[in-house]
Amino acid sequence: MGTVTGTVAGAARGDEVGPTLATPAPRTMGFTDSAALWGNLGVSLLGFTGAIFVLVPVSTPMSLAAAFTALVLGTVLGTAGVAAAGVAGTRTGAPSMVLLRGLFGTRPSYLPTALNIVQLLGWTTFELVTIGTALHQIGPGVSRWVYVLAAGVITTVLALRPLGWIRVLRKYVTVAVLVALVYLGVQLLRHPLPAFGSGSWNGFWIAVDTVIGVSVSWVPLISDYSRHARSARSAFAGAFLGYSTTQIICYALGLVALVTVTRGDPNQIFGSFLAIPLGTVAFGILAVRELDQSFADTYSTAVSLQNFRPHWDRRVLALLVGAASTVAALGLNIDDYENFLTLIGSVFVPLLGVLVVDYFLVSAMRWDLGGDVRARWATLVPWLLGFCAYQLINPGSIGWWADGWGHLRSWLHLTVETWMSASLLSFLVAALATLPGLLLRRRPVVGASPEREWAERPQLQG
Repeated sequence: MGTVTGTVAGAARGDEVGPTLATPAPRTMGFTDSAALWGNLGVSLLGFTGAIFVLVPVSTPMSLAAAFTALVLGTVLGTAGVAAAGVAGTRTGAPSMVLLRGLFGTRPSYLPTALNIVQLLGWTTFELVTIGTALHQIGPGVSRWVYVLAAGVITTVLALRPLGWIRVLRKYVTVAVLVALVYLGVQLLRHPLPAFGSGSWNGFWIAVDTVIGVSVSWVPLISDYSRHARSARSAFAGAFLGYSTTQIICYALGLVALVTVTRGDPNQIFGSFLAIPLGTVAFGILAVRELDQSFADTYSTAVSLQNFRPHWDRRVLALLVGAASTVAALGLNIDDYENFLTLIGSVFVPLLGVLVVDYFLVSAMRWDLGGDVRARWATLVPWLLGFCAYQLINPGSIGWWADGWGHLRSWLHLTVETWMSASLLSFLVAALATLPGLLLRRRPVVGASPEREWAERPQLQG
């Protein structure tokens, strides 16, 4: 088997990702590339309609003040964690799932890899359905399945040359998207808003958890892109500023539409945009731009699969993933989006807590990413504890699943208070449970900086 260095010093000079992990990651992304990529990924048509879960996290709507506060807080907290996780990818040159070899060991890393593949297939399918639905509203003369099929084909083609598509986003797409968002926002704000403080704060932390879940869903993907950044600082700043800014704008537009023109009906949000003068043009830009979401999910699914077999060709994998997601989207109706976000949060929020504490503190930014890294079973325990903490507080609304965690709460005599955030507490539980590893940490090589040590030894055995 070959060896992949995957370091800044050993980066390839090419301008596109190699077909296998045997090719070092090219370092072509500066701050503007990262900001453009994550700024575009922060805008989602699902965000417009998903704003209903921020405004109405329980049976009654919250006030706009509460909803906007939950939106900003959840976005900032979630995006900061995502950007921090991306630093490891920049420093090592390894994609996200390969990094988990350093956290859990090679074979145990296959478990979160499999979970990530499932969530990415789900996200890709959701995105294709949403794109098809949006374009069908713009052009109802064409059947929705035609739009879904076209979106699936284009998504797959884009995933074959990811760095080239990121350059297109930076040069052409980002400005058009920002103009469309600002225009729609100005037009919506011409309608009178209800009193900002009118309503309750009931369900505030559930709304925060929902927003965090959207942001943290990118944790298992970010290093697939940050490994191509020229510096950790530009990767962190680009992801944090780009994504947090546009996600807040996107969800804010959804909130404004819900309380003004749609009367709380998320199914009417797309129609409200189209009813605005020139709204069809602005909404059309956002609908076509949604392809970057499905592209990122498809490409990262292919790269995640390479953690099982580093010499599999990502282009072939992308073709297979794109075909499977398109077929699924042609037969799917989205009716359980909130439970999907809750499940994502419960898995990946505590994973983020373990990853950040272990990489930056316990392992002192030195992970072995070889092909046969010894299992670190102890690191699975904090992840499991964090997952359980999340589910005990917010198990979602799937009957049998929620009932099971409810019985466990009763057995533990645990009362869920309104101030409890499933995301924050599960992150805290996982992070604190990881800290005892500091007592077992190996001493670093005297006089060797993390960058030098990484650059001088093999990182990934294929």
